[in-house]
Amino acid sequence: MVRSTLFILALVAAAPLSAQVTAPASGAVQSVPRAKVVANAEAEFARVDINKDGQMSRVEIETFQRASAMARTTARNKELFAELDSDKNGQISAVEFAKATPTPKVDASGVLSIDSNKDGQVSLAEHRSATLATFTKIDTNKDGALTAVEVQALAAAR
Repeated sequence: MVRSTLFILALVAAAPLSAQVTAPASGAVQSVPRAKVVANAEAEFARVDINKDGQMSRVEIETFQRASAMARTTARNKELFAELDSDKNGQISAVEFAKATPTPKVDASGVLSIDSNKDGQVSLAEHRSATLATFTKIDTNKDGALTAVEVQALAAAR
C-alpha cells in the first residue's frame, strides 16, 4: 500500500493536477473531470513506459525524468539565447553579452571612511592608522597579537 501511494504521488508530481486545471479569463478555477485526470495520467504513463510492457521500471522513470529535465533546460537555453541575441543574427556578440551581464555595484564609502583629512583619497598613513585601530580593537587581551579566538569573536560579532 505504501509503495502504491508513493507511486501515485510520483505520478502526481510528474504531472500536477494544478497543471491540468485551467483558469479562464475570469480568473476562477475551472474543475477537471475525473475522466480527464485519468486520461492525462494514462498518457503520462505511456510516455514513461518506454518498452510498452505495461510497467514503469526505475530505469524508465529515471530516463523520462532526465529527458524531461533536458527538454526544459534546452527550451530555457533557447529563450535565453533569443533574449541575448538582440540583433537576431544567430550569434551573441561581446556587446550583446556585456549588455546582459550586470555591472557590479561598487561602493568605496567604506574605504573612504578612513580618509581622515577628507581629500577623497586614502594615504598609506591613513590606511595604517585605521588598520592599527582595528587591530587594537580586536586584540582584546592586549598582548600585541591576534589569536584565533579574537578573530572568531570579531567574525561572530558581524
